[in-house]
Amino acid sequence: MRNISEIIQSPTFAKQKKKLKKNQIKKLDEAIKTIMVNPDIGDIKKGDLQGIRVYKYKVGNNLILLAYEIEGSILYLYFFGSHQNFYRELSKYLNH
Repeated sequence: MRNISEIIQSPTFAKQKKKLKKNQIKKLDEAIKTIMVNPDIGDIKKGDLQGIRVYKYKVGNNLILLAYEIEGSILYLYFFGSHQNFYRELSKYLNH
């Protein structure tokens, strides 16, 4: 098990987080803590998203996907959102 010592949010991630309601932020923070405890919990992606992991969690009835990457002891948080257009937007963000 790796020990996470630092979390880095992408500018897009930070912008998205600012728009959330308090209960949504709480759920997002819980998801991040879960990832910190078990960094390998997310599904690893292939192709142009190789190396990226996606962790899925629920807010109410909505399934939210959270894209992240672990390098050494650093957790990089890239993007989160509902499944609709998630992978297309994530790919666009990572390849710009």
